[in-house]
Amino acid sequence: MNEFLHINWEHIIEVLWLPVCIQIIALIIGLAINRFVNMKIHSRLNDSPQNLHLVLSHALKGVPISLCSGIGLYWTLTSLDNMTPKLQDFLSNILLGIIFFTITRVLARIAVGVIDMHTQANDSNMPKTTLLTNIVEISIYVMGALILLQSYGISITPIITALGIGGMALALGLQDMLANIFAGIHLILSKQIRLGDYIRLSNGQEGRVQDISWRFTTIEASTKNVIVIPNQQIASAILTNYSMPAQDIAIVVPVGVSYDSNLDEVERITLDVAKKTMEKFEPTLENYHPLVRFHTFADSSINFNVILHSGSFVNQHVLKHEFIKALTARYRQDGINIPFPIRTIQMESKE
Repeated sequence: MNEFLHINWEHIIEVLWLPVCIQIIALIIGLAINRFVNMKIHSRLNDSPQNLHLVLSHALKGVPISLCSGIGLYWTLTSLDNMTPKLQDFLSNILLGIIFFTITRVLARIAVGVIDMHTQANDSNMPKTTLLTNIVEISIYVMGALILLQSYGISITPIITALGIGGMALALGLQDMLANIFAGIHLILSKQIRLGDYIRLSNGQEGRVQDISWRFTTIEASTKNVIVIPNQQIASAILTNYSMPAQDIAIVVPVGVSYDSNLDEVERITLDVAKKTMEKFEPTLENYHPLVRFHTFADSSINFNVILHSGSFVNQHVLKHEFIKALTARYRQDGINIPFPIRTIQMESKE
């Protein structure tokens, strides 16, 4: 307690008041600039798309505060007594690194934001994936680091050479990983798969594409389970995309009626049920009309297909379910028989 009372508080306050004031002033200036920049963005981009405003707001978020705080810290340390030239140069390099890192972070945020804005456009076929955004972001940070090293007077040529030689050795050890990465890039650039598309592979696995990452493509099955498939397998597999070129698909429902049926009446009733079912469960597909096509004289029935249209691959199950229920009830109401195979067995008696 006595030692605490005998501390020379006046000397401590005399030493620290200037650095503390500099930091407080720098923080206040940073907050003011940050608020001013946000207000300017709001006022200048009123007539621009909202996405562009969000990109700039996110890219510049907190940047004035971090820059002013770094400059304030630099001035604080350089204002101390007994500051050697080497230490001052060291602090200058740190400040330069902070500035370079901040600028690089802003550029990376803008690039990722522009990619997000482009992929969210209605006329864009480029999928928004973590692989694409990560490659762009890492590339910008690597370029920023190389420029910073060059500004420090460090030659980047040996570094690039070492990275090239080391990359060849690393590629041999990480062959499978690199194959999946390049396969993922191929999937993105080919635009054959987009996020949200419903796909089916040749091995029977199917689901909605959730993401394409460094090594894997994540698919959500209809059972809500997640299927993780290496990119290389998807790139080399025979794949059916039920969401391209359009989301809507044709559904074929096979039906058979008795030989005693009036086929004109069967066609009229079936089309009426199909049309009402589509109007109820697929109201947006008003330009699509159901079809009936007879095709086979089978053993016990005349078979035909009813062609419906669904807005998406997933919705087809509900549409088919409701159509079969409604058609069965209507056939029973109008006396149309749906036969089932009958086998007659003749047994010869031995007399």
